[in-house]
Amino acid sequence: MYIATVPNRNSPPAILLRESYREDGKVKSRTIVNVTNWGPGVVEALRMALKGEFATYGEPTSGVIFGVLFVLKQLADRLGISAALGQSQQALRVLLLVLARIDHAGSRLSALRWASQHATQDILGLSPFDENDLYDALDWLSDKQSKIELSLYREHVKRTGRTPLLVLYDVTSSYFEGEQNELAAHGYNRDKKVGKLQIVIGLLTADDGEPLAVRVFEGNTADPSTVAEQIRVLKDQFKIEDVVMVGDRGMIKAKGKTALDKEGWHYITAMTDAQIRTLLKKDVLQADLFDSEICEVDYGQKRLILRRNDSTRDREALRRKDKLAALQEKIAARNTFVGQHPRAKAQAGLNLLTRWSKSHKLAAFVTLSLGEDGAIVCVIDPLAMQNNALLDGCYCLETDLTREQMQAVTVHERYGDLQKVERNFRTMKTGLLEVRPIFLRNAERTKAHVFVAMLSLKIARAFETMLHKSFGTVANEADALTIDDALVALSRLTYLHYEANGQTSTRLSRPDALQSSILNALGLTFPVSAPTPCRQ
Repeated sequence: MYIATVPNRNSPPAILLRESYREDGKVKSRTIVNVTNWGPGVVEALRMALKGEFATYGEPTSGVIFGVLFVLKQLADRLGISAALGQSQQALRVLLLVLARIDHAGSRLSALRWASQHATQDILGLSPFDENDLYDALDWLSDKQSKIELSLYREHVKRTGRTPLLVLYDVTSSYFEGEQNELAAHGYNRDKKVGKLQIVIGLLTADDGEPLAVRVFEGNTADPSTVAEQIRVLKDQFKIEDVVMVGDRGMIKAKGKTALDKEGWHYITAMTDAQIRTLLKKDVLQADLFDSEICEVDYGQKRLILRRNDSTRDREALRRKDKLAALQEKIAARNTFVGQHPRAKAQAGLNLLTRWSKSHKLAAFVTLSLGEDGAIVCVIDPLAMQNNALLDGCYCLETDLTREQMQAVTVHERYGDLQKVERNFRTMKTGLLEVRPIFLRNAERTKAHVFVAMLSLKIARAFETMLHKSFGTVANEADALTIDDALVALSRLTYLHYEANGQTSTRLSRPDALQSSILNALGLTFPVSAPTPCRQ
């Protein structure tokens, strides 16, 4: 047997393992196996073995990481994300950004550094690229967002076997450290970062929390005014004919309700504290209707679903008590300070504690003033405090669905599903994906950046679900694995490079017990050999 190198026109030569034999007195040869894809080191070792020589391999050196990108790419394929993006170099760079955000959230420059440590060419088929190419990829993604969302929506319908009859919608904000982003503006900041510019992000999901579409608005956009855009997405982009939209309190207001009614669609939302108090004054509602059991009240063409959460009620009472105790301690400390320091200004202390009282929502029933001796006096109005606590733990849902369409208990349960959107936001903003900080100025690139985070979220949700099924959750299993744990374990699956007689042979490290259990949980089979040719 011997190794033969056969020219192959304009392609690399074919490398074949052949054997010679005689037939009718003539010497002939036949091919046993094509070893073109074995890699030069392995081929050279075989050539030497056939000659009776043996290669001496030294200690292997570790190459780039293979396991992380391999697993994330397989999940992206399974969810239809790879197919929705396509196979162009721009699409593959976007896919890189999506996968990199799960393992290493950060800027385009940090994604470039991350990519240099992973087998991006072998797994994704990426040509060399730089930071500017990644910015161009964001521009490409911005133009293709609606088309990609539609493709993924169809994949979701195919996977679940039905169009969504109910969608969940909520908004959040994300602040900036800089001041140059085209969408950044001052608005209601949910992150409690006073004075920071922000953008508003609206996330539309199916009833199971699966992200369907995301939109980015200027930072001063009011929540209700974002609803119209989501209706357009559902109607014009996804071609949905009938749906119930579930929105958080104060989200679906008059204009949104009118727009939904125009399409023949329905809504479930919740009233704000101020709206409930208005109905109490009008005697539409009575305080004793709020109970641990669901109560239902008809209000014109609407239904009001009332309930009281006793644990929340007790918690609010304790918080109020603790804040009052803290205020009394601050008053005593300030009065002592003023008494011991003649030059101290009593009014300054009063102003400080008045602001503290307002910021901790005590001003409705607490009055602070200065006594004749300059000491701060605190007066608590019992009736005002009782009125302030009247709606502790109480909430009122509103819907235009009839009883035949959905029972009150089901309305209550579906509104509770909004926690799935809130959990998505936590994952996107402060958890695994960390959409902040946003290192962008251009409006369209900012939107594409958030869309990248949404695509990453889809993969992260599937990843986490499969880990939970096999390993449990950290809440109930001591040895449960998080996504971060799994990614750390997978990062040990690297290329191994061997040197023998001047030739390099490349292999993949084999999964250990933990890595194998992760791959099994994800339903993946790790490749036996490295993709070749290995270009990294």
